[in-house]
Amino acid sequence: MRAAVLREYNADLSIEDVPMPECPADGVVLKVLACGVCRSDWHGWSGEHPRVKPGQIQGHEYCGEVVEAGPDSQWQVGDKLVAPFILACGTCPQCREGQQHTCFDQRLPGFIEPGAFAEYVAVPRDFNLARLPEGMSPTLAAGLGCRVTTAWHALTGRAALQGGEWLAVHGTGGIGLSAAILGRALGAHVVVVDVVQEKLDHALSLGMDAAVNAAEEDAAAKIREITGGGAHVSVEALGIPQTVNASIRCLRPLGRHVQVGMPVGHHAVQEVDMNAVYMANLALYGTRGMPSHRYPSLLGLITRGKVDMSPLIAREIPLSQAGAELAAFNGPTPPGVAVITDFTR
Repeated sequence: MRAAVLREYNADLSIEDVPMPECPADGVVLKVLACGVCRSDWHGWSGEHPRVKPGQIQGHEYCGEVVEAGPDSQWQVGDKLVAPFILACGTCPQCREGQQHTCFDQRLPGFIEPGAFAEYVAVPRDFNLARLPEGMSPTLAAGLGCRVTTAWHALTGRAALQGGEWLAVHGTGGIGLSAAILGRALGAHVVVVDVVQEKLDHALSLGMDAAVNAAEEDAAAKIREITGGGAHVSVEALGIPQTVNASIRCLRPLGRHVQVGMPVGHHAVQEVDMNAVYMANLALYGTRGMPSHRYPSLLGLITRGKVDMSPLIAREIPLSQAGAELAAFNGPTPPGVAVITDFTR
């Protein structure tokens, strides 16, 4: 099969013919129909993710069709499925509490085992998978990937965002834009922050209430002004010190900060304004992924027309362009995300 392989950090991916994956006894082999390109992939491609090594096939935001099912699989050939990027064991204390995204024994295709920047991918522990809803395109399903699921859980499972509250979103890449769109669907007033005016204009065109260009003014102070005292909930969606502390400082007393951006590599966050946390009685939440049992709550919202996530998808690309999309994360990116939909080129 064709696959895009990481051979060298910060270099174009190598398009190679590699062996077909073996089918796990408790899983399936999927023909990949679509796979998102995510900033988390960039952390591995650039050498900043400690688990991703040369030789890795990346890609963790995938939707595919079953072409082979193991003897212990619950799926059949022809089923179209969506995968969370964390494949939980189902038996550890965390899983038994319904918190599969914090499983003590995680399997992570795309990070430490072969992922979906390829024509086919093996998926063990297929009880984590969810059926693609009828009428939903594989492209959109893959675009939901880790970004929309994580954003959904950040807002509803962690910060408990309420209608009528002010939500600030720092960084309007894939996961930040997802949080903004979902926050608006939940009835919150949304203010977005970025340094790329084109991305702010795009967010405003989707109905956000306000936008702040952090390259031109103090984002935290401006948000406090716009919201009349500070946001109730603030999502940090980039993972760098400037946006982490702006997210904390923009909150009103008793506000909730949610850390969604991955703070690793040379931009790792070393200093947090804990005095702001102390003085305003703030709550800080971390979030990564979403328990697989919460997929119906998110997919149902989309299939019933309660929220339109299609503006998230900006580009459909061939497999050979995955490396160029990863390299683009080195600088400010345009609005929306890229999804691989052609694995023949």
